[in-house]
Amino acid sequence: MTEAYIYDAARTPRGKGRPDGSLHEVSSVALSARLLNAVKARNGLEGHAVEDVIWGNVTQVMEQGGCLARSAVLLSDLDERIPGLSINRFCASGMEAVNIAANQVRGGAGDAYIAGGVEMMGRVAMGSDGAAIAVDPALTFKTYFVPQGISADIIATKFGFTREQADALAAESQRRAVQAWAEGRFAKSIVPVLDQNGLTILDRDEYIRPDTTLDTLAGLKPAFKDMGEVMPGFDKVAMLKYPELSGVNHIHHAGNSSGIVDGAAAVLIGNAEFGKAHGLTPRARIRATTKIGTDPTIMLTGPVPVTEKILRDSGLSISDIDLFEVNEAFSSVVLRFMQAFDVDPARVNANGGAIAMGHPLGATGAIIIGTLLDELERQDKTLGLATLCVASGMGAATIIERV
Repeated sequence: MTEAYIYDAARTPRGKGRPDGSLHEVSSVALSARLLNAVKARNGLEGHAVEDVIWGNVTQVMEQGGCLARSAVLLSDLDERIPGLSINRFCASGMEAVNIAANQVRGGAGDAYIAGGVEMMGRVAMGSDGAAIAVDPALTFKTYFVPQGISADIIATKFGFTREQADALAAESQRRAVQAWAEGRFAKSIVPVLDQNGLTILDRDEYIRPDTTLDTLAGLKPAFKDMGEVMPGFDKVAMLKYPELSGVNHIHHAGNSSGIVDGAAAVLIGNAEFGKAHGLTPRARIRATTKIGTDPTIMLTGPVPVTEKILRDSGLSISDIDLFEVNEAFSSVVLRFMQAFDVDPARVNANGGAIAMGHPLGATGAIIIGTLLDELERQDKTLGLATLCVASGMGAATIIERV
């Protein structure tokens, strides 16, 4: 089978996903097109250089509706003969775009692809697509649907994580992110966002809160307690599914959950012949990819079984992996991953994660693959595994190997 290599990984800074966020003036298609232009320029891509652009985004309505990938290609400087494919695997959309592209290359369906994703959460509100999983009674009753924040609290309850543990992980995410920016660890991947006059709109992640401490986090009110205990009473739904629970311990709040932000990310993937033709040196190869379905109520435990599956499929063990990127959707997701595999916390999210820098849904999977690659190079390590929990009960994972 043909090897699929990563030649480049780029992302925009993440802006606060609200009207006063720095990227709020930029549409989803415009941000995507600007990033595609950056990948084109960084790698000297002329003409029909890639087979396709595969682009993830989650809330596919309004400006993020239609085939956003094709719209972005047409707005960009890429050749109009390059098509576009928009995909949605919720929070893993950006990763799934990369994985699909890699497997297309491995299977011989084209020499190269640009894959990634975008989410402008301040412009297109999460949930505004009216997804059936949350609003169709026939489906919600069958799946014992609860919102993700309740799911995160169920994980904490079932696996014994305390508020103090969740807050400690959040504070450490902030500390690591601040250090990473101070030391320029993201410099290779960051593409500043400029306006039409060439002036900088945003050149660094703006969601980070460097003054975060355990004391400031301790003062925050649990975000999902009322919807769990009072109205509409999702804790009772959870206990119908998990009768062994006597209640739900609500430990998550805005400070130990992922931030709502705007952003985009892209990965350039190709075979060896593509690299030679364009004078590019591969940075890593895609060693393995996989996805899995899991319990839709607790919803966010996917990183554990999907990691078990990808290790089994690739013939690797957890000790073979040098570094991990586990999306910080909520503290309990990462705590469960580290508990399940007994991995050193220093090897997980070395530069902080979505709690500190935010989670632009459709882009995050591609972001963490790029971050993982940068960190493997910085630490002179070989193997890295990136994984995410996914809404509705799924998981996705990618293993990359430096070359």
